[in-house]
Amino acid sequence: MDPIQKKTLVLGASDNPSRYSYLAINRLREHKHPVEAIGSREQKVFDVEVGTEKKAFDQVDTVSVYLNPLHQKEYYDYILSLHPKRVIFNPGAENEEFESLLREKGIQPMEACTLVLLGTGQF
Repeated sequence: MDPIQKKTLVLGASDNPSRYSYLAINRLREHKHPVEAIGSREQKVFDVEVGTEKKAFDQVDTVSVYLNPLHQKEYYDYILSLHPKRVIFNPGAENEEFESLLREKGIQPMEACTLVLLGTGQF
């Protein structure tokens, strides 16, 4: 049986191999999850095109956030418009204000590490 594929948007994506968002994109791909990515500039991480625009991606299951809370505000409405099942706030991205807003809209906020979730089979 194939594991369930969860389309994931990586927000705060980087093509710098020392960044956790870069590692997450790689690990998501290894686990066969479809990946979309938004970063501060257009770039490519493996075969994933990183854009700068807030595109209306279809069927996003998970948003994995790698932005500090100050840079998240401009994405609140955008993330809500995608109707993901959950938003993962990776270490350093925790944001109580946004997490409360997500809960109100029926979206599960998680303070967790995407890499750890993938590595332990909890993604």
